[in-house]
Amino acid sequence: MKSRRNGISERIWAKWRDSGSATANLLMQWADKAMADNKNGLALDLLDQVVVLMPDYPEGWNRRATLNYTLGKHDKSMSDISRVLALEPRHFGAIAGMAAILAASGNDELELKAWEQMLEIYPANRQAQTRLGELADKLAGSRI
Repeated sequence: MKSRRNGISERIWAKWRDSGSATANLLMQWADKAMADNKNGLALDLLDQVVVLMPDYPEGWNRRATLNYTLGKHDKSMSDISRVLALEPRHFGAIAGMAAILAASGNDELELKAWEQMLEIYPANRQAQTRLGELADKLAGSRI
């Protein structure tokens, strides 16, 4: 069953990665390579071009959100995540990113809500299941 779930999520990611534009897809590939080579400024410039070229392409915003998170720019990352979720409310990658930012800020209750939202969309996600249980226990303990 696990491989089937992973196969479904991989097919969803493949669909999200394809912008429908050869230019945007190429810019995304170049951004991925720049990030792999630790050339984050170049990657950010490329992703900026993607979101200008295709403002309705959720994965362009999501990739930039991920890079901004990596760079410690949580406010910019959260702004990009908001755009992703406005375009694709079921984008579980963006929801996981939001949960990570909320965890880093220590906002347990909002992080818990993000993981609950994630599980509504992707109930088999182990990270969400684990983290939801941890947060529920922590919040229950703090209310005693």
